[in-house]
Amino acid sequence: MSARNTDDSGIVVIGLGRFGSRLARSLTHLDQEVLTLDRNPERVQHWSTLLDRVVQADSTEEVALRQLGVADFRRVVVAIGASVEASVLTVLALTELGIPQIWARATSEKHAKILGSVGAHHVIFPEAETGERIAHLIVSKMLDFIEFGDEFAIAKVRVPAALVGRRLRDVSPTDRYGVMVVGAKLPGERFHYAGPDTVLKPESMLVVEGSIDQLQRFATLS
Repeated sequence: MSARNTDDSGIVVIGLGRFGSRLARSLTHLDQEVLTLDRNPERVQHWSTLLDRVVQADSTEEVALRQLGVADFRRVVVAIGASVEASVLTVLALTELGIPQIWARATSEKHAKILGSVGAHHVIFPEAETGERIAHLIVSKMLDFIEFGDEFAIAKVRVPAALVGRRLRDVSPTDRYGVMVVGAKLPGERFHYAGPDTVLKPESMLVVEGSIDQLQRFATLS
């Protein structure tokens, strides 16, 4: 099963335990193309009726991943939780494939350090994060967010490329995009509340409030 010509919407989820399966379903609900892998034939059989593309494979084998077209995807999530060795070897195999974004589940701080040292770009702790939250972070350009319910959230985003160098009064983010820029922070400087004359510098991190959908659209302006 090849993923050739896959665009940025394509995501691979490796490991169909409780977290991996929830994450795969959340990504599917966000209209993402999801390829899921697991070495357990019973799990594969179960989820093949509930998810679009489910394949039995040993994710620690680089050759197997390459044959499945995993190298054509930009984002891969290693959701393996039962075996630290398997998760680390899988991240190593993905690193060899040159995957640009490798998200990996950690079961301890020590495990997290190992994952980072072998090539994981993002380390996640499912016990503290929901599959739905991780799904939103993977598919968007938000760096972090807190959702308060009632379609309201606060997110941390980089200055969108389309808005670099412009003043907030000229951008009018509330009127145009439905979000409010609360503040900005340059590397090495303190956080500053934003005002009409705040200039959106390319190195800045913005704190923005709005709905999840509005924040995702704002973060991807180009």
